[in-house]
Amino acid sequence: MKVAVLGAAGGIGQALSLLLKTQLPAGTELALYDVAPVVPGVAVDLSHIPTAVKVEGFGADNLDKALTGADVVLIPAGVPRKPGMDRSDLFNINAGIVRNLIDAIADHAPEACIGIITNPVNTTVAIAAEALKAKGKYNPAKLFGVTTLDVIRAETFVAELKGLDVEEIVVPVIGGHSGTTILPLLSQVEGADFTQEEIEQLTHRIQNAGTEVVEAKAGGGSATLSMGLAAARFCLSLVDALNGEDDVYEYTYVEGDGEDARFFAQPVLIGKDGVKEILHYGDISEYEAKCKADMLDGLKADIKLGEDFVNNPA
Repeated sequence: MKVAVLGAAGGIGQALSLLLKTQLPAGTELALYDVAPVVPGVAVDLSHIPTAVKVEGFGADNLDKALTGADVVLIPAGVPRKPGMDRSDLFNINAGIVRNLIDAIADHAPEACIGIITNPVNTTVAIAAEALKAKGKYNPAKLFGVTTLDVIRAETFVAELKGLDVEEIVVPVIGGHSGTTILPLLSQVEGADFTQEEIEQLTHRIQNAGTEVVEAKAGGGSATLSMGLAAARFCLSLVDALNGEDDVYEYTYVEGDGEDARFFAQPVLIGKDGVKEILHYGDISEYEAKCKADMLDGLKADIKLGEDFVNNPA
């Protein structure tokens, strides 16, 4: 198994790479790529950790070598949010970064499962899909938007509020990965009852948790450590599934039947070839149904922005 992290020298990339070095199965290769000159040092630093995961760093001129033979490619590359910025404000910079990396994946690792972490995920996943399609290499079963951070935040906040064991909490989160497109299904949380006020306050907090971090860091960055953990959790699930483990489920942003939008985060059964089955998220409350209806136009607009970036460039 080979896992490549593109953008490994950044805040998310370093946290993610550390977790993968310590948690991936023995014998896995971990390829770290970045245009930043520090990436060989990050790889050497990690190589001193005593696990049976081989780490190698690749600089700007060696993207092809980082990708060749990769089974999983994770993309946290890009610029972080700053105070006052919405994820959509990142579009002009990060869209081009993702497009270039996806073109390289199509050329050097066309069979890899791809996890898009770079924001705005609602849009960058659509960019990835259209760029792969332009190369004749698009497989919807192998392209994922990593929205796991919304899930772990929801689990954390619910456990804190209700005094529950966070290890036992399951909070479905559907939709997208920005603002009101993030929709936690609190009505489906087992073992917890919420007042309507609690539901509205929790929903708002989960939707705006990224801004909570950006403001707390006071210009020093966005969510890197929690995103690193979320991405590692998703990657480890992918690796388990690729290695033949059954019943690997994650909430992730994928292309489905288009009932809600072309790309939509919902429960997915992952198998050795990527997406095995996209499951429906089940019955939702009247409040959740209204939230979903209210956010779909925005989500679809985010997706169209990504499609147009590739297919109808200005």
